[in-house]
Amino acid sequence: MSFMQDVIARVQEKDADQPEFLQAVQEVLTSLEPTVKKHPDFVKARIYDRIVIPDRAILFRVPWVDDRGEVQINRGFRIQFNNAIGPYKGGLRFHPSVNLGIIKFLGFEQIFKNSLTTLPMGGAKGGSDFDPKGKSDNEVMHFCQAFMRELYRHIGPDTDVPAGDIGVGAREVGYLYGCYLKIVNANVSVLTGKGLEFGGSLIRPEATGYGAVYFAAEMLSTRNQTVSGKVAAISGSGNVAQYTIEKLIQLGAKPITISDSNGTVVDEAGIDAEKLQFILELKNFRRGRISEYAEKYNVPYYPEKSVWDVIREQNLKVNLAFPSAHENEINQLNAEALINNGCNCVSEGANMPSDLDAIKVYLNNNVLYGPAKAANAGGVAVSGLEMSQNAMRLNWTREEVDNRLQLIMKSIHQSALEASETYGCKGNYLVGANIAGFTKVAKAMLAYGIV
Repeated sequence: MSFMQDVIARVQEKDADQPEFLQAVQEVLTSLEPTVKKHPDFVKARIYDRIVIPDRAILFRVPWVDDRGEVQINRGFRIQFNNAIGPYKGGLRFHPSVNLGIIKFLGFEQIFKNSLTTLPMGGAKGGSDFDPKGKSDNEVMHFCQAFMRELYRHIGPDTDVPAGDIGVGAREVGYLYGCYLKIVNANVSVLTGKGLEFGGSLIRPEATGYGAVYFAAEMLSTRNQTVSGKVAAISGSGNVAQYTIEKLIQLGAKPITISDSNGTVVDEAGIDAEKLQFILELKNFRRGRISEYAEKYNVPYYPEKSVWDVIREQNLKVNLAFPSAHENEINQLNAEALINNGCNCVSEGANMPSDLDAIKVYLNNNVLYGPAKAANAGGVAVSGLEMSQNAMRLNWTREEVDNRLQLIMKSIHQSALEASETYGCKGNYLVGANIAGFTKVAKAMLAYGIV
């Protein structure tokens, strides 16, 4: 057994009930194998063992009262994983699937994603098994206030700065920040993704989707290709998917899919700017289902099917893939179908949307594969820029934030590419991104001694 497999085995023994976290650990640590010989000081200081254990895991109850006057109880989580290079930073997820293992996987990934942005941010994640879907604004407000009444004592502008994630959008961030402000009586950057009226940044809603497209463009440029003229498949219909589509349209690509938890729409004529406006209104204001798009534009709708299942079953021809819905949405069969149908570039907008078998398919078939921690880092990058603007008490223009985002995504791409070559895996963005993100954090941990 190799040194790294030994470390992975110890994690598997301790956290056997956390499959998502174990998957993330295996993916990262396996790709870090080339660092072992180059950095014996990391081995001696047991950096590899230390980095897979969070600094602390906070679990709390969240009692609240619904519109019928009945008491409801949810679980709240905050995993502060590593703050070696800056304050803990990572989103809050409100979804019935949330549990300790999922929050640990997300927080672990966040360490390396934040490191890659070049901004001083550590890794964290949090959330609750509360489901905002189907709840009134009043119920969401009551829940968010109850959640913050516990969370506030663990966060702060120089300690931990949460943001949004699945189930936590502008509405939820507003309620959370309002409660925090009332409790601590200090208007500080302790949540990002805020409204523009109270400290938010332009481009923040668009950042993850835009960044995923910018990263894909950088990967394609290494083969003298561009996004323009390519047919693109996108999953999901939240912020990430919406603004991935917007940027693809701006750069001359043809996005043809969109989905939600009920099913998938395929529009082979292409989703254009007018159709995108319908999607934005449908999902952000009316909170409707994507099947309404199919009805309005008379295009096929596949109930209970993912984008990737539809591509496999219908042999849809696509060049680019942007999985932007949730973890493990692409398996080995779906990855093989993507390649067979002409896809040569995958840029991940969601967190860990491809399982380990799918990743092997990409790498074995020379696909340009942008792993989530690199490709979807645009969101947290602009969150970091929001923190900077708040600290300086100013606002940058849309163009300035977008230019900074593009520069950050170029830097992430370059760092991953250079690391892959330095460590003998040229062109492997998975290895490159993991090593580039890890070594920065590891060197900081080494400098602090055994703490």
